[in-house]
Amino acid sequence: QVQLVESGGGLVQPGGSLRLSCEGFRVSFSLYSLSWYRQTPGKDRELVAYIGTISGSTSYADAVKGRSAISRDNVKNAVYLQMNSLKPEETAVYYCEAALVKINYWGQGTQVTASS
Repeated sequence: QVQLVESGGGLVQPGGSLRLSCEGFRVSFSLYSLSWYRQTPGKDRELVAYIGTISGSTSYADAVKGRSAISRDNVKNAVYLQMNSLKPEETAVYYCEAALVKINYWGQGTQVTASS
């Protein structure tokens, strides 16, 4: 079965950086648009960043624009999220998503905590 596995989360001081990774198994990422979402308890999951398939076009939530970068490696079947200048309010579980028309696959999430 398809599996998406995130990694790279952890504890970082406010202002620090993290690079999240998501690797896909039994799925070809080259066919899918890829996104990163985050969720905190009691709140809806929110889109952080998106990268398209063919052109690799990207878009970002206003809250992270200028501080984050999403990238993909179709050879490694992976998507990445570089986050800089992290803020305490960005503490959340971060999820990757692979989407193709009506098909969506999600990872299990990786915890990011920005705290001193």
